[in-house]
Amino acid sequence: MNKRHFVRRLAALAAASLLAGGAAAQAFPSKPITLIVPNPPGGLVDGSARLLSEPLARVLNQSVVVDNKGGGSGNVAYGLVARAPADGHTLLTSYSAYHVGNPNLTPKLPWSQKDLVPVALITTATNVIAAHPSVPANTLTEFIAHLKQNPGKLSYASQGNGSLSHIGTEMFKMQTGTSMVHIPYRGSGAAISDVLSGQVQVFITTPPSVMGHVQQGKLKGYAVTGKSRHPGLPNVPTTTEAGLKGFELEAWVGIFAPAGTPAEVVTKLTTGIKQALELPETKTRAAAAGIDLRYLPPAELDALVKRETEFWGKTIKAAGITAD
Repeated sequence: MNKRHFVRRLAALAAASLLAGGAAAQAFPSKPITLIVPNPPGGLVDGSARLLSEPLARVLNQSVVVDNKGGGSGNVAYGLVARAPADGHTLLTSYSAYHVGNPNLTPKLPWSQKDLVPVALITTATNVIAAHPSVPANTLTEFIAHLKQNPGKLSYASQGNGSLSHIGTEMFKMQTGTSMVHIPYRGSGAAISDVLSGQVQVFITTPPSVMGHVQQGKLKGYAVTGKSRHPGLPNVPTTTEAGLKGFELEAWVGIFAPAGTPAEVVTKLTTGIKQALELPETKTRAAAAGIDLRYLPPAELDALVKRETEFWGKTIKAAGITAD
């Protein structure tokens, strides 16, 4: 083959590739889209997926199904999406602590961050420092003092080893010089059940899990861990207002696709997600659930993942947290 024919063939292949990509984007979605959730029903991640599914289905004119695949601290779901066909029809509803924490906790994962491409950030949430009413403290300052006077006598719930509630509470313990016993659960549902019964006394978690219970007086809300108060908990101060400066904790949920998903399909998905999140009814439902909508496009979500992977790596090492 001479040079001229070789160049022509390369050009033809490139053109065919572009046409194929365009065709894939035009045909997408050609069947129902599945949002894989790495947690059992309940809590921020599941709530975010269900918040998105209905409006996204309307925007894309295709069914969007939520499929909970809890287990293995999220690794079951992540591995499943990492191995799924890269056609945009199987997506991961990713939880920040799993996405940036697990690679720092477990040497051999059934997935890697490189196996997933960012589509869009969809929600964020501050955290609430909550406790059972049996705890004899009514403010964050009193709570910290009680912990110091009773080291190791209270227990705290988490959504599992390596979850944000686990890592965040260990950060709280380090900063305040206190001690509590860790009781890991498989998701928020089981955890909140035991906290409400008083079997476990403390839970630092996102508002969807505890907001209603704090509003009803079933739990004490000592502080929210963001820069401002949560609209659903206007009487609960921020950690800074409550006297604990520098302790902030935020979770996020993003949508990711298997690596190799055509760029045109990712663009169609992220555009559709942005439109779905901007619908008035989506905003109303999010506010009622205590979830903050926040859209970021793929490049900005990718940058967020890189920053937080480095930060959580240092935090996990400093706190001596393991996946066991």
